[in-house]
Amino acid sequence: MSESETITVEPLDGPAAARAESAFRIVYAEVFAEEPYGESRESVEATFRRFRSQVCKSAFRAALACTTDGEPVGIAFGYPLSSKTGWWDRLITPVSDDLRREDGQRTFGLMEFAVRAPWRRLGVGRRLHEALLAGGNEERVLLNALPDAEAAQAAYRSWGYRKVGEARPWEGAPLHDVLVCQLR
Repeated sequence: MSESETITVEPLDGPAAARAESAFRIVYAEVFAEEPYGESRESVEATFRRFRSQVCKSAFRAALACTTDGEPVGIAFGYPLSSKTGWWDRLITPVSDDLRREDGQRTFGLMEFAVRAPWRRLGVGRRLHEALLAGGNEERVLLNALPDAEAAQAAYRSWGYRKVGEARPWEGAPLHDVLVCQLR
């Protein structure tokens, strides 16, 4: 049996993800401490303050990958973007009104996605991505990714994402690629 077969991927709603916050934190803190991210303890804390409000959204969805003994190995979470989202306003070069149109059901915003190093290249990321999106009916997925995150960029391209622009997702953030994947 391969290592990927010993990994379970569980879709979670907001309340279940809130109960599993410690598992999400383990994966996030480890992966995003790596280069090119270099996140500090303070930035991890800020992410999980946002997480605690995100899990309260009625349409929040997550997926958690764990070994058979319960060790967390991968996470993914997000929610559909509302008509009032500011995501598109952060782009350096504006995009068409049609691309940026949101209605609360059109686009799933993939907020965080990570797989710990020992479990990469085993299909865990693809399984997380599929489990996360299986619970919805959005027509596309939107995410921001650092251009220097080469492995993540390669995975996203292999899953059908295309770059539609560049953005600074928050004040002081490095430039991120804005990627979209059409689901239907």
